[in-house]
Amino acid sequence: MVNGKMVLNEDIVTTIKELLGKEFVCYGYKKVTASLRQSNFIINDKKVYRLMNERNLLLGKVIKTTGKREFVKHRKINATCPMDYLCLDIKYIWIHGEKRWYYLLSVIDVFTRKIIAWVLQRSIKQIDVINIFRRINQQHPIKGVNIRNDNGSQFLANSVKRYLSSEEAKQEFTHIATPQENSYIEAYHSILQSEVVERFELNSYYEAKLIMSNYVEFYNTKRIHGSLNMKTPQSVWDTWHLQNMSPLLENTRKNHIINQKCQTFAIN
Repeated sequence: MVNGKMVLNEDIVTTIKELLGKEFVCYGYKKVTASLRQSNFIINDKKVYRLMNERNLLLGKVIKTTGKREFVKHRKINATCPMDYLCLDIKYIWIHGEKRWYYLLSVIDVFTRKIIAWVLQRSIKQIDVINIFRRINQQHPIKGVNIRNDNGSQFLANSVKRYLSSEEAKQEFTHIATPQENSYIEAYHSILQSEVVERFELNSYYEAKLIMSNYVEFYNTKRIHGSLNMKTPQSVWDTWHLQNMSPLLENTRKNHIINQKCQTFAIN
């Protein structure tokens, strides 16, 4: 109930997903309940737990990796459009000023080579993998998308596999000790190493995050790629959508004109 009005369970779940999809939000059901109450929901924690449990939204404490894995069938990926294939991996980043490692999780679109999501943190857990896909899903639906990753425990976690399955995404795993099967994201991290990590002495987490943010913007919008015929990832992304959406918009416009004529004819 919100402001005296009954609310459907699906609307509550939508609100929970929006909350958990925000950057850095890593809440269990009790904090989610408190957040809902702050937004004028009248709801108890048992119901929040049940709704989150039914939709695999609970913050897991133990990584369980039972179940069958779908291994890659072809080393080379033949992506035909944006959001056809996504690859992801985790890279260690040394922060000199703090004398410790941080972890960078990056997600690349194979067709355009665009980095569509990334997060830099002290650790990467299964909930962080789920959250990054929640954020992607809000902008670019992952239904039917092929997702390739290695055999890191975060990617193997049942909660991650269940979430991707619930969104009808297709997760596949590279074979053990074969990084070449995940070459697209490996190549990006190699470029990042030579163009950023080896050129900058990172003094703090906040400086590292700012530099990474600026670099991803440069990489996507300014850096030309030989594999893209000397174009940028963003330009390839935009060109594809322009070329493929234009016929769709034209058909919509024609249908609108036809409907108007039909209405005019009916009135006359």
